[in-house]
Amino acid sequence: MVCLVSHTSIDSRDAYTLSTWWREVLGYRDLPDDPNEPGHEECMIEDPASGHRLLFIEVPEGKRVKNRLHLDLRPRTGTRDEELTRLLALGATQVADHRGIHGPGTGWVVLADPEGNEFCILRSEQELGG
Repeated sequence: MVCLVSHTSIDSRDAYTLSTWWREVLGYRDLPDDPNEPGHEECMIEDPASGHRLLFIEVPEGKRVKNRLHLDLRPRTGTRDEELTRLLALGATQVADHRGIHGPGTGWVVLADPEGNEFCILRSEQELGG
């Protein structure tokens, strides 16, 4: 027996606003039969290509420490640095810069979403020669 991941849950202060932000970042969509609306305490979005889902759940407490689990994002098109520029313009905050940590053109950048949840932006498949 084995399990499969149904979805990834993310605690939030405002499920709708954060799901909307991540929907823009990832190119995900609301579920066709369950659209998200302001005031919803649970908002789910999904990748139309893979079906991966993120569920944003409102909780009363704020984020206090570094995430124990985080998303590593790889640009679908373009480069890591172009995507970094786009994400910062959308409201992400740069937490740490590890570009070049293993030599020129390598590494990643640690960012935080508008509620402080950390995630990383990696080099694209194009940059990896794929």
